[in-house]
Amino acid sequence: MSSLLRIKGRIGQRTLLLTTAAVPLTGWAVHAVALYKQLAATRRDPLTGLLRRDAYTARARRLLARHGDDTALVMIDADHFKAVNDTLGHPAGDAVLAAFGARLTAWAGPRASVGRLGGDEFALVLELPAARLEQRLAQLVRMLHTPVVLDDGRTVDVAASVGAATPTSVGSSDLTVLQRAADAALYDGKHSGRAVLATGQHVTAPSINGRRAGRPGTSVWGRAA
Repeated sequence: MSSLLRIKGRIGQRTLLLTTAAVPLTGWAVHAVALYKQLAATRRDPLTGLLRRDAYTARARRLLARHGDDTALVMIDADHFKAVNDTLGHPAGDAVLAAFGARLTAWAGPRASVGRLGGDEFALVLELPAARLEQRLAQLVRMLHTPVVLDDGRTVDVAASVGAATPTSVGSSDLTVLQRAADAALYDGKHSGRAVLATGQHVTAPSINGRRAGRPGTSVWGRAA
């Protein structure tokens, strides 16, 4: 056999070995992508695309640890949501929740932790300096009070109650404490059309029907009721 043929033979064998080795690697890559997509699906609510509670909590704690006092936690509760389901049907209710999810994501930005805690209750944590808090919360209220247009052309008037808490306003950067205070502030301004900023008093506010009750003396921002 000539030298040229021997060289070609060696090249052919190496090509075959490389090609054979690449097949399982490609298979694993496809498998890894599929696993990643499955994992992402388990972390997100299928209706709104927002993080589920566990994923939201983990990311929220990382943001609080990273940004400290320049962090805000916001709780959102859709107003009169049961009436939407009862009068327009559950598909309309789903459309409203999906619209809220899109609006919260757009408002908070890609680096925030935005979660659907269940039903029509949402929470988010984002980096938000105190100097911009009032303006940004008022903007959020306006967004959540913008009517939702359904696929069939019908328009649904929507509203939401909003409560916020910051490490500075409540004296703690613990996620549980911030959520408790923000939830109490939310109920302090329920159906008012305004965002309410929690104070230290909201941390110890008594509960009513399993939810925290707010107390007077808080700041409110947003649209008039």
